[in-house]
Amino acid sequence: MKMTVEDTSGDSETTMDDVKTLIKKKDEIEEQIKAYYDVLEDQGVGVEGPLIDEEGFPRADVNVYQIRTARHSISCLQNDHKAIMAEIEEALHKLHAREKAKREQDEVEAQGEAMDQQVTLPPPFARVDAVTQGSPACGAGLRVGDEVIEFGSVNTGNFQNLRNIAAVVQHSEGKPLRVSVIRDDHKVQMSLTPQRWSGRGLLGCNIVPIHR
Repeated sequence: MKMTVEDTSGDSETTMDDVKTLIKKKDEIEEQIKAYYDVLEDQGVGVEGPLIDEEGFPRADVNVYQIRTARHSISCLQNDHKAIMAEIEEALHKLHAREKAKREQDEVEAQGEAMDQQVTLPPPFARVDAVTQGSPACGAGLRVGDEVIEFGSVNTGNFQNLRNIAAVVQHSEGKPLRVSVIRDDHKVQMSLTPQRWSGRGLLGCNIVPIHR
């Protein structure tokens, strides 16, 4: 997965690919530093060894120019290494901060959607307390415990008693009815067609009113 983070210091943004590039540069710098240290080791002087003899003349037993070049290069490369390590640390910090902010935003949005749905759902007027296998209600997806907020033309606003639902069913045989229920705090819609089947009635379920 590619992670990105906005760079507040400019219009560019740091990506994980950029971090990998920085790490590759860091590895190259470390290899160069090691190579120059190998040069100093071969010369037997190290980083601090003297390059002049007791009389103050350049030592004849070593390559003074090569040693000075290696020491200078090591110093410059160490500064480069320190700078690129800081860049890598900053880039990773931005990536992690962006990812954390995205997770928090997703959580807030999910909570907001859940709260909005709970607020906008009307109170149910009936509950399904039985569904027979193989019945029209079962085939439509109705489940025991579903709380009805809409059954065809019957809704929370106009429901009076179960006779309202019975009348809708009788007049809608063979015709699909839109049924909306609350299930696990979420609104679920389905199409239920009252029709003859092997069992009793046209639905194959039992619905009881909810008294509030």
